[in-house]
Amino acid sequence: MADENRIRTGPVRAPLHAACWVCGQENPQGLQVDFVADDQGEVTGIFPCDVAYAGYPGFVQGGVVAALLDSAMTNCLFAAGCTGVTADLQVRYLQPVLVGRQAVIRARLDQSRRLTWVLSAEITQDSTPVARAVGKFMKHPDADPS
Repeated sequence: MADENRIRTGPVRAPLHAACWVCGQENPQGLQVDFVADDQGEVTGIFPCDVAYAGYPGFVQGGVVAALLDSAMTNCLFAAGCTGVTADLQVRYLQPVLVGRQAVIRARLDQSRRLTWVLSAEITQDSTPVARAVGKFMKHPDADPS
């Protein structure tokens, strides 16, 4: 997925998010989803939907789905050079996220203010939308005040 035209979110993410359960590359128990930003600032990550993350048989547990969407939006902020925390998260489950099928998670920044942002994210499987979210984020308390 990563190529010379894509911006990696890792360098921005690393200082405050290295141990994140979803995207932290230093968390051996985590999902270690690698989100990559394109030149429009949207991010994309891939999740294999292993049976270890099932709720009901054959379906990825809903909290894992919400965490994937939330983390995609957080990484989208990192790609924009911002560090924010979730203030509000609204998830819409369109269909079950199926175990054993790769999921593609995408997020984009919809609205930016000085200390708050609104983002949206979507998960697709086989090019079909299965979950969507809208998140409101506020500036991280430890972020640079500029």
